[in-house]
Amino acid sequence: MSPLLAAAEQQRVLMGVITGAHGVRGLMRVKSFAAAADGLTAYGPLEDERGERSFALERVGTAKGVLIMRLDGVADRDAAEGLKGVRLYLPRAALPEPGEEEYYHADLLGLAALLKDGSALGRVKAVHAYGAGDSIEVERPDGRTVIVPFTTAVVPVVDIKAGRLVVDPPEGLLDNRPIEADLKEDEEN
Repeated sequence: MSPLLAAAEQQRVLMGVITGAHGVRGLMRVKSFAAAADGLTAYGPLEDERGERSFALERVGTAKGVLIMRLDGVADRDAAEGLKGVRLYLPRAALPEPGEEEYYHADLLGLAALLKDGSALGRVKAVHAYGAGDSIEVERPDGRTVIVPFTTAVVPVVDIKAGRLVVDPPEGLLDNRPIEADLKEDEEN
């Protein structure tokens, strides 16, 4: 097994975050990052960021974009509020393999980003999902970053096993001109 695959199996995937208390009986609001609402609890207990605490959450409802969850031992509002901000993870190995052209964000992190001609663009530093489609943040060798739309047109090749993806950026995306130059040009026109 390649070192990259071994590392991927040891990764943990962020599944959600506790956003606060719901009511006075210890229920919690949890923002889920799972594709389906039931995905947050479908694969077993979740862990905190360090893997020190386990959370066997039970879904009891939904409210305004969050799940309402119960956790044994959390019986009042103060205890629920004390968990606010806890990020909930699963081991990557607990999740099913993604379908064709589907990827877990955690699997994309650290991949080498190459241009179509094979030259190095950088490494995937982050994946952003703002609602209008995912984008990847690539850290360039000089430390600067570039945000690239994560579409098949702009990222036509993703090879998790080889540890790389290919970026075919639209014209101008990788220009090194500072934003101020564009603003000045707009003012002159």
